[in-house]
Amino acid sequence: MSFPPRRLGADDWRTWRDMRLAALADTPDAFASTLAKEAGYTEADWRAWLAAPLGLKLLAGDDAGMIGAWAPDGTVELYSMWVRPQWRGRGVGDLLIGEVLRWAGTRPVELWVAEGNVVAERLYLRHGFRLTDRRQPHPGRSGVRERLMVRECGGNPGLPTRPDND
Repeated sequence: MSFPPRRLGADDWRTWRDMRLAALADTPDAFASTLAKEAGYTEADWRAWLAAPLGLKLLAGDDAGMIGAWAPDGTVELYSMWVRPQWRGRGVGDLLIGEVLRWAGTRPVELWVAEGNVVAERLYLRHGFRLTDRRQPHPGRSGVRERLMVRECGGNPGLPTRPDND
């Protein structure tokens, strides 16, 4: 992909809302929230989410994908990673994760991935994440479990170990 991700602010609330609702409809097990819940959010809710001071929200060009991250305690948590189906396998995921890792700098980064989501696991492994033994019930889906993945401090900031095919 040749177009850089863009950082979103409160005035981009409609774009973030539309992407987030599309993501929740497409892959509900990948998110802690639900489409029904977030469809009821107000403009003020979306603006507040995008204005959070400790976070980063990015969209890949042409609204191909989105990612969010925040660092409330020094460790960066990556969340809301999603790529539109027509853009999958074209490097969007690598691009977005790379931007979050550059933003994270030397801070450790962690994320929760639904067990069995092998495509997502491979994507994160390429960027230096490792699977841990820590598991938890999915916060929004009965019967689904999540597994913690971590990327320690430092390392190659956002460059995958091989090209994206996911």
